[in-house]
Amino acid sequence: MKFGPDINETLARARADLRIGVPVVLRSAESAALVMAAETADTARLAAMQASGMHPVLAITARRAETLKARAYDGDLARIELPESTDLRWVAAVADPKDDLKHPMKGPLRSVRTGDAGLHRLALMLCKAARLLPAALVGALSQPEAFAAAEQLTVVDAAQAQAVMDLSAELQEIVAARVPIEVAENTRLHVFRPEDGSEEHYAIEIGRPDRDKPVLARLHSACFTGDLMGSLKCDCGPQLRGALAQMGDEGAGILLYLNQEGRGIGLANKMRAYALQDQGFDTVEANHRLGFEDDERDFRVGSGLLKGLGFAQIRLMTNNPAKIAMMEKTGVAVVERVPLVVGENRHNHGYLKVKAAKSGHLL
Repeated sequence: MKFGPDINETLARARADLRIGVPVVLRSAESAALVMAAETADTARLAAMQASGMHPVLAITARRAETLKARAYDGDLARIELPESTDLRWVAAVADPKDDLKHPMKGPLRSVRTGDAGLHRLALMLCKAARLLPAALVGALSQPEAFAAAEQLTVVDAAQAQAVMDLSAELQEIVAARVPIEVAENTRLHVFRPEDGSEEHYAIEIGRPDRDKPVLARLHSACFTGDLMGSLKCDCGPQLRGALAQMGDEGAGILLYLNQEGRGIGLANKMRAYALQDQGFDTVEANHRLGFEDDERDFRVGSGLLKGLGFAQIRLMTNNPAKIAMMEKTGVAVVERVPLVVGENRHNHGYLKVKAAKSGHLL
């Protein structure tokens, strides 16, 4: 009998470790590394890393490197050499753009241009998956298994991790129950849990949609500020309520509530992006300065939920062509796009213009 964790469970441990500041060990056939998330690293561990001869570097994404005018020799990332006597303030200044305008000169930053960056890339993927800033301290290890055993650290096999992280996690329905809501008393809430230990997702089923006909559907990404607080900075709250109201009027529909806050970067990073918007950057520029892409969401999750619920054809309520493309690519036929243009106000007018101009939304 095997009681130890499989690769998905190991990755869940690694994400949790990084979130609380505990390093993890990454191992490939050619090399191994100790990894700490820049956001949660502490002074004692950084000092031990520097004193151990690991020669740590700070891995950042190419987006963040572009902001810092650093060379991204590895294409999608840069490995920044740590200056002598580096402290956490320097690490935080490179990783977090909150004070870029106050202190624009952080360099000169020297990027490593030789050697393999595969483990550094995996480290950044893990930081993103943990909803942390995409920046990691990475130091070389010669005896990873012995080191991990002595320090009681999680060891991640890079090849196994890459194979599963490139996939969309399998989702299992945990429970469904009737939840009468204002727009439709005949409503059921389905709760789905991914096998990789990440966030749960929900399906709100209004009425009893015919599985043999196209269903009115919406893929709605969680928005704490818009959905719960009524924020005027976005159109998410009005979209959520408008979609549910239309489904209630028609007597049937399926709304997928996907826990991919802030275009997939998490609430804390979304608030960091908001703070950058207060400095004058638009939503896409803010994401890039943080080190993220325009949109980090995985719409394959929505396709998996729909197929799991028995729907193969949908009338998709969206203004985002990327959602349509992903549904079609993953085997869910979009027979109609149903526009959902609601919620514009003086606070989000610029945000909506950027969504149309830079993200291709049909507004």
